[in-house]
Amino acid sequence: MYIDQKYFESWMNRLVSHFESVNKKIDRLSNSENKINDEILLDNQDLCLLLKVSKRTLQRLRSSGKLPYKRIGKKTYYLESDVHQFIQKGFSKT
Repeated sequence: MYIDQKYFESWMNRLVSHFESVNKKIDRLSNSENKINDEILLDNQDLCLLLKVSKRTLQRLRSSGKLPYKRIGKKTYYLESDVHQFIQKGFSKT
């Protein structure tokens, strides 16, 4: 099977430009932060990774009132300032 050089190059250029546009979209999405009143919102996954705890542990902290949270739809968010206060309280008790 023979493929014309010009056709192949044009096809490759379209493919590369498509990858570049997808890469730009991914960069935009990964750099965007959820914010309310210029304060960063962290979701469960963010906070689990930050505190190195399970989702169940976060649920316990919410239920006990130790960690304030916000619900937007069915998703749970934590204000960055509330997380900092929670961490500071944890260190001051020890």
